[in-house]
Amino acid sequence: MPDNSENNFAGIEIAARTMRAMVISAAGEVLGRREAEYKAENLISDIKNLVAGLRETGSIKSVGVAIPGLVNRETDRVLISTGLPSMVRDDLHSELMKATGLRVELENDANAAAYGEYKAGAARDARDFFYIGIGDAIGGALVLDGKLWVGASGCAGEIGHITIDTEGNACECGNTGCLETVASGPNIVRRALDRLNRDGTSSLSRLAMEESFSAGDLAREANNGDDFSVMMIERTGKYIGTAVASIINLLSIERIVLGGPVMEAGDLILKPIVEEAGKRSFQPCFEATRIVAAELGADGVAIGAALLARDSGGS
Repeated sequence: MPDNSENNFAGIEIAARTMRAMVISAAGEVLGRREAEYKAENLISDIKNLVAGLRETGSIKSVGVAIPGLVNRETDRVLISTGLPSMVRDDLHSELMKATGLRVELENDANAAAYGEYKAGAARDARDFFYIGIGDAIGGALVLDGKLWVGASGCAGEIGHITIDTEGNACECGNTGCLETVASGPNIVRRALDRLNRDGTSSLSRLAMEESFSAGDLAREANNGDDFSVMMIERTGKYIGTAVASIINLLSIERIVLGGPVMEAGDLILKPIVEEAGKRSFQPCFEATRIVAAELGADGVAIGAALLARDSGGS
């Protein structure tokens, strides 16, 4: 049989604590995966080592790197990213090309996840959809007629920074009351801690016995039947549903796909999202939109980055 290993493609997700890397074949089959702790000071060398590890499955033609920030694909420049070290932020693309010896496609993490869901996940039979990734931050991506639509500046889709509460908490973007201030992982934890501290009945929750917990822990306890966790997840779903209604009213989009660690709560969070969106959106638009959970799970961003590397052309 012919050796097609030269047609393999790598994808790497840079996240707050972990870098996740995948290698896929030209047909999109996952051939291997690696993980590494994210350390800003070692970013370039660690990515070089991840790619070297992935090469054990065969030669790699190009690599996609997804970051938690805004990327101008035309200039291959990082516009905004609080998670990347300043000394490499401006020249990240060229530094990665030099370190790996490969063509590199740099992309926003939500855009990469959306592309993965379009090619191999919950939106593979849709031409127009909006993706929302809910984790340490909240990102969004818009796919129209099968193509990522990034807008005039490359910043389209920033659903995490639409206002949900005009008198809410300050957001790191400079606004107040953004969706991210109530529905991102750290802010779900903040809201849960506030509730535990002021509501004695909530002390019955297993979370009250932990010195620290994450949004993933809260999702797990909700699935295990913990009443307090279920309540917090449902209220988070209502916030997200409010934002989803705005997308539906504005775009009348075919599908909305929800991914990221917070969606590990499954139907416990999906149901209140759908219900709240139904209450707040124009009914003909709502009835024409399917709201579904992402299918690629924790690997979605890295798979999407690899698929972008495969499909972006070049040599």
